[in-house]
Amino acid sequence: MYQINFYRIHKLQKLYSTVSADSVASKHPGLMGANKMSDTPWQYLELNREGRVLEVRFRAHNAHNSLSNALMRELTQLAGELQYDSELNAIILTGANDIFSAGMDLKDPELAAAGTLSLAQQRQLVKVGPAMCAAWEALEPITIAAIEGWCIGGATALACACDWRVAADNASFYVPELKLGMNMSWQSVPRFNHLIGPSKTKQLLILAQPLDAGTCKDWGLFDYITAPGAAMDKARDLANQVAAMPPVPVRMAKRAVTVSASALDHAVSYMDADQFLLTQGTEDAIEGAMAFFEKREATFKGN
Repeated sequence: MYQINFYRIHKLQKLYSTVSADSVASKHPGLMGANKMSDTPWQYLELNREGRVLEVRFRAHNAHNSLSNALMRELTQLAGELQYDSELNAIILTGANDIFSAGMDLKDPELAAAGTLSLAQQRQLVKVGPAMCAAWEALEPITIAAIEGWCIGGATALACACDWRVAADNASFYVPELKLGMNMSWQSVPRFNHLIGPSKTKQLLILAQPLDAGTCKDWGLFDYITAPGAAMDKARDLANQVAAMPPVPVRMAKRAVTVSASALDHAVSYMDADQFLLTQGTEDAIEGAMAFFEKREATFKGN
């Protein structure tokens, strides 16, 4: 039997009482849930916080909110900072110019220079997208993608790394990678599987056809459908409902569901970035890209 040493407990209580919350917060920013972001000057993102809800919007740096590597690194950095904000319950992610995102920025200078890089450097380059999605999936607050207009390619991977997707009825969901001669990566295939099952995931990837909002809702890709321009309103309503709940059980419940559903996701998709690197250098990928820019049907040969 253990004996309770009340004298020692009393001494510990006196010691802990001299440590203020402010002193802990000053040494460990974010640990105490400071209700403010860092002073990071976000170049590609606009942030607006109301209590326990944070809204993140892509800045209109191009007409289609395309995902450059610089933007994706910023999203990853932001997720890393938010992970230590204990006063945050919900995060809404949305686009600008009535479009969520057209996916990978094909005009990104980093991509244009990829052919001059070593294999090791190219492998690092193709890890930017998967790292972004993993960082957003790992966030403890509930994440909601508010989708207006197009959601294409890499943007679909990011949206499905969020917990919920609210879309306007003019939204479209499109995964064109196979039509361009490449595989779909960013470890998104297991996420699609969880949402819509193997059969529809194969249709989504292999047929590579745009899906309208109604089909996405029927399949399970979208959770809620709104009138055009109202996706953010519904996302805010959901976020405020989450914000009213006790924050710690919210995080525990989300974590329990995510881990139980995705325990094997990394094991079955850890090679997809290397597969993407392999396929994007093939003759079929070149033909797919040329056909896209020339607005014609591609002729693939398996090379």
